[in-house]
Amino acid sequence: MAPTAVAQGAAVLCAGGAAWRVAARERATRRARAVLSGAGVAPERLCPRWRSAAERWRVLARGRRAWLCLPLALLLAWVGESPVPVVAGVVAVPLVGRRLRAAGGRRESEARADAVVALCGSVAGELRAGRQPAQALVFAVGATGALGAGDMAAVLAAARFGGDVPRALRRAARRDGAGGLAGLAACWQVAVDGGAGLAAGLDRLEAALREHRDQRERLRAQLAGAWATVAVLAALPAVGLALGTALGAEPLRVLLHTPAGLVCLAVGGGLETAGLFWAARIVRGGERL
Repeated sequence: MAPTAVAQGAAVLCAGGAAWRVAARERATRRARAVLSGAGVAPERLCPRWRSAAERWRVLARGRRAWLCLPLALLLAWVGESPVPVVAGVVAVPLVGRRLRAAGGRRESEARADAVVALCGSVAGELRAGRQPAQALVFAVGATGALGAGDMAAVLAAARFGGDVPRALRRAARRDGAGGLAGLAACWQVAVDGGAGLAAGLDRLEAALREHRDQRERLRAQLAGAWATVAVLAALPAVGLALGTALGAEPLRVLLHTPAGLVCLAVGGGLETAGLFWAARIVRGGERL
């Protein structure tokens, strides 16, 4: 394949990536303006139905990003004049989608944990301002958005109508990242049964949750170098192909049009995938320590 075709393919790929980044930045800007124009409250927090709809749209958008593998595969198939990249792109779509969903789930879990910390602080502040525990909980749940639509309805109903608030909070704590709600339920139970100060207990709980979050962030910062190493190792095959093409060795023709090249491509792709999976597992294991 001529270097001109490779340069054209790289230019198309770079232009597509730049357009995607600009569109994502514009969407983020519009979302920030909408939040600021709504007095600091996101529209989906005003109604549980809107929140669930926004979550569904985010899931759909996250799933669609995996389909970007197909244009890249078509580009490689055009440059290499082979259908093998198309087959690989079709296989990569569900795998990449699964990884994106897992990453999105981790981000949502961390955001939920941060919202639980804010909920504890908000309830404690409202209690010190003179509100009753049920009123403070109702206000804090609506202000922080720490609960999902179904959990929010159960907790608010229990708080407003004298139900079992600790039980509703423990049920909501089963979601990923919402484990701090179990501590809130315990503080509520002790305050109701033993007459202990709920605000003081929530202050200690908030401090413990914040310390856990800060420890997680410090550990993640220490593992940033390991993630960078994994990314560099993952990019080395692509860099090797680019260097070989620049030197006129035509590595794509060898890999896609010869039996030995196809065998090397299959073995190398399998080893690359296994290496990335194993390295990511090691780093993830370090994050969970």
